[in-house]
Amino acid sequence: MTPGRFELQLNIPRVVFGAGSLQQLPAEIERLGAQRALVLATPEQRASADHVATLLGARAAGVFAQAVMHVPIETARAARDEARRLSADCAVAVGGGSTTGLGKAIALDSGLPIVAVPTTYAGSEMTPIYGLTEGGVKKTGRDVRVLPRTVIYDPDLTMTLPLALSVTSGINAIAHAAEGLYTPEPNPIVALMAEEGIAALARALPALHGNLDDRHARHDALYGAWLCGAVLGHVAMGLHHKLCHTLGGTFNLPHAETHTVMLPHALAYNSGAAPQAMARIARALGRADGGDPLSAARALHALATRLGAPTALRDIGMPADGLDRAADLAVQTPYPNPRALERTPLRALLQRAFDGAPPQG
Repeated sequence: MTPGRFELQLNIPRVVFGAGSLQQLPAEIERLGAQRALVLATPEQRASADHVATLLGARAAGVFAQAVMHVPIETARAARDEARRLSADCAVAVGGGSTTGLGKAIALDSGLPIVAVPTTYAGSEMTPIYGLTEGGVKKTGRDVRVLPRTVIYDPDLTMTLPLALSVTSGINAIAHAAEGLYTPEPNPIVALMAEEGIAALARALPALHGNLDDRHARHDALYGAWLCGAVLGHVAMGLHHKLCHTLGGTFNLPHAETHTVMLPHALAYNSGAAPQAMARIARALGRADGGDPLSAARALHALATRLGAPTALRDIGMPADGLDRAADLAVQTPYPNPRALERTPLRALLQRAFDGAPPQG
């Protein structure tokens, strides 16, 4: 297909990819001209943060291992204050989307350069998108200041990622690319990255389900997550991300699991309005029935079921009495989306997702 008119300004961090590439972190810090790096992590990944601090030696200013989901404003302020107290001149975010999000919050406020070291498939390290939760409401924005300067992708760091998190994190990444295929600002280069990213993850996740130690699958999954994250950094988010930010920020649902449950339903909602995008998603997922607009949604629901991932909001902590509020919040702020956001069908979508029912158009 010959591309029509389009515009593209690539905003992608420097990438260091490959097994063992964590060893290049000191050189990347030096490349930034930084002297004192604050290492960020979740409490659960404190050991990884300490390892990175040891690797950095004298260039490590300290460790802040208090990152949590959805970046509460209080945590962001505490991390910012710690960076100032330690006179840090850069930050190293080790972990998944929660840690990367905390690094972005620091960068947004202080301008400190960030080096991201992903250990999951979240992909947020490739985007200028940030999110902060205050008063039970998660707000997102875009600002090039939060884009990490360098991302170090070391598949070795994902080898201990549990299967459940590998799967949900991978489907979360697929969501980034899927929305890039029905963006209101289509771009053939971004579309190629989206389809390739989905295909890489669609190969990797079943392989990991069969053998969690499959190094080639770990490489494929991280490669796919990189591409999918880069897609999200260049397009506007649609219904899927709107719903997930609403559910996660308001009801404190786990991030990757929420994306996993919601993606088939969001795609089904948009299926009739974006058939070409759905065909490309289905093709990337290995489905031959791409002519059916619901094929992509059904394929993702089947993939999650096959891999033992959650498929119902009720199973990941969503209260039944919160569905009406979620539907109200979803239509309060307009989002670019192929199909108009209407409360009644969105409420029905949320009910199906709550019950774990198959997606419907």
